Amino acid sequence: MIPNFEKIEFVEFLSKNPKRIYEGGNRFKNLPRKNNDPLISIITVSKNSSKFIQETIDSIKNQKYKNIEYIIIDGASSDSTIDIIKDNKDFIDYFVSEPDLGNYDAINKGLSLCTGDLIGIVNSDDILLPDATSILIKYHKNYTDADFYFGSVKKHWGTISGYYPKKIMYSWFFYTSHSTGFFLKRDAAEKNGKYSLKYKYSSDFDYFYRLIVHNKFKGVATKKSEVFGIFRPGGISATLDKEDHFFEKIQIRIDNKQNKYFLLIIFFLKFFRNFFSNNRINFGKFYLFFKKNFL
Repeated sequence: MIPNFEKIEFVEFLSKNPKRIYEGGNRFKNLPRKNNDPLISIITVSKNSSKFIQETIDSIKNQKYKNIEYIIIDGASSDSTIDIIKDNKDFIDYFVSEPDLGNYDAINKGLSLCTGDLIGIVNSDDILLPDATSILIKYHKNYTDADFYFGSVKKHWGTISGYYPKKIMYSWFFYTSHSTGFFLKRDAAEKNGKYSLKYKYSSDFDYFYRLIVHNKFKGVATKKSEVFGIFRPGGISATLDKEDHFFEKIQIRIDNKQNKYFLLIIFFLKFFRNFFSNNRINFGKFYLFFKKNFL
């Protein structure tokens, strides 16, 4: 039994919700599929994203490859985000605004609505570059045995690229970027299941662990020069609690049945690295986590 697996129930529309604020999109018009080229489903999750969401939407509109299904899941924004989404309703295939259980719950809703051959996530403060989906389709055609694809991504400090699956056993940085650069085939998403709501910060790592280690799906990265998007600093990553994030990542490895002796080595290496850091994690928390999980 693969840990944290929960099946995705694909639906045309979300179930009725008495707390729903708004729902709409071209899917309600029952329009025909655009053409026979591979369909790309793109999910944007938002909450109080009025500052940047129009740029995100425009970046999807400006894709040179046009066979795209666009889904926006909004977590009951209280700013002008919903108004901006409504202003773009003729471009959006499905959008909804309603309370949710956080970022990963919203992503799961988006996944359940996807009908595309390929699925990707572009956060509401990130940008997809115009050639991104064209490059994706090129790799989809040239690497038919691949289950997922990592496009290079620009961050504020430079461009990151590549995919190194063996590093997943000991490192957090084995891939380009979860959002903006990552796309996977729909059948792989179906087999891998939902993102787990057990983890507040790092459910994407658990998702990749299932994808790569348990299900043994194959991935491929684009060239460094083939950049998919721009990952804006800030967002949820800026609000992470360092201590909680650290222990959650180790907990995910434990939950996924990684070898405990190897995990002990990783744990103590991180402990000693932390000891010489200027931003240390409390020693007592290290000890309590060690006592609970390794003794």
